[in-house]
Amino acid sequence: METNRLRAVFMRGGTSKAVMFRRDDLPRDEKAWDPIFLEVMGSPDPNGRQLDGMGGGISSLSKICVIGKPSRPDADVDYTFAQIGVRDTFVDYGANCGNMSSAVGPFALEEGLVTAPAGGEAIVRIHNTNTSKIIVARFPVEDGKLAAQGDIEIDGVAGKAAPIRLEFLEPGGARTGKLLPTGRAFDVFQIDGLGSVKASCIDAANPCVFLDVRAVGKAGDELPEALESDAAFLKRMEDIRCAASVAMGIAADIGEARRMTGIPKIAMVSGPRAGRALSGRELKAADADIWVRMISVGQPHRAVPITGAICLAVAARVPGSLPAGLCDATGPIRIAHPSGVTLVDARVVAGEGGAAKAEFGAVYRTARRLFEGNVIYRALA
Repeated sequence: METNRLRAVFMRGGTSKAVMFRRDDLPRDEKAWDPIFLEVMGSPDPNGRQLDGMGGGISSLSKICVIGKPSRPDADVDYTFAQIGVRDTFVDYGANCGNMSSAVGPFALEEGLVTAPAGGEAIVRIHNTNTSKIIVARFPVEDGKLAAQGDIEIDGVAGKAAPIRLEFLEPGGARTGKLLPTGRAFDVFQIDGLGSVKASCIDAANPCVFLDVRAVGKAGDELPEALESDAAFLKRMEDIRCAASVAMGIAADIGEARRMTGIPKIAMVSGPRAGRALSGRELKAADADIWVRMISVGQPHRAVPITGAICLAVAARVPGSLPAGLCDATGPIRIAHPSGVTLVDARVVAGEGGAAKAEFGAVYRTARRLFEGNVIYRALA
């Protein structure tokens, strides 16, 4: 069978990895992208491992990023993110990946899409086409590239690296156009087998649904493997997610919501407590301001997605929301997740008519260029 070669870069961004493409190297018709991306990732794979592609068998390792010239004057580059299904042929452009956003600035710099700074810090304004939002990336530069060394360490990634500050400007309404898509800080859903379930539907950086761990009979410190083995729990969470998706206006009905596995993400949250991270590290109640266990594409995350962390930080500043009732941090918020603790910040103010408005969400990540060359995929009919 004939094969094709396509220039690509493989990068880690935060606690995710993705194949990075230049927009000019892909077909002009974006409808032609999906079969290429599926072939590159090795999807669909009924075994869930993506051994015949670049994917890693879990949602955080099955990603594509496309970077090109900006389509708006307040940006330096356009960035489109695609979440690739592992076992199915689903290619989701409905949301952004905050972790991979940290790799976009360095990629753009090293690919010559932006000019290297005269000083030691690069500032790249990124237009995320998925959400129509601007993300400002700031990072140290040496010899025209992301600095090879630094002193920041993020949980879930071994070693230290140069810091990349991501500022998500006005992150509210990334998908739905509203910070509070239902118009309320919390909603009550009727779920078969559970009855009434209280949840907060927030759309900031990515739409997310937050519920108290007690609503689904959990403690809040469970590790991903324990959650993955609880089929009844995963079904309950999916039922809540689908009900929220319809209420948020993301899906027209439950059937469509079940097909849209990427958004909204759903998470259970709890207040400060003691627990253990995947590394075996013991976390004390004083180490974090709020605990989260997040699920997307039906899989419990090993580390909280950055857009999910930004959304949670914003939610914690929305009066009356479930996260706000569990977190009393007035400064930067420490979020405990399976891989450790992530530090984020957000500011929510009273906007027009007194409605809550998110001014920004910020987080520090790291990134690294891992491989460059050509990715090989089979010719498509």
